[in-house]
Amino acid sequence: MQAIARRPTEAPASDDAVPAASGPLDIQHLRRYTFGDQALEKEILSLFLAQLPETIAALRAAANQRDWKVAAHTLKGSSRAVGAFRLGDIAQEAEQLTYGADAEVRADAICRLQEAASEARSFIQATYGLNERP
Repeated sequence: MQAIARRPTEAPASDDAVPAASGPLDIQHLRRYTFGDQALEKEILSLFLAQLPETIAALRAAANQRDWKVAAHTLKGSSRAVGAFRLGDIAQEAEQLTYGADAEVRADAICRLQEAASEARSFIQATYGLNERP
């Protein structure tokens, strides 16, 4: 008998009751790619938490259009990959900004990203008991 592999679009069942799509992280989205393996979810989210401050710092330090777009694009992709869609959407908005735009506009974008990142971080820490790596 041949085993049937689960496609990523099928949500795996889980014994643990964890909040789903509402809030700063869509856990069901993440579970589609981890097949409900909570150890893998924790590892991915730990990496995400470690990357967040580095990527936001890269946005702050961006000296030109390319640096700005690379940092915003990186944040957009990693956020959407783990299911932090609000953060990903704000990163997409930042990615579309012209670096030559008013410094105040960029600062506002970074502030909004920090707020959404903080919400995602708090949710992940509370839900999974994770902290950022030193």
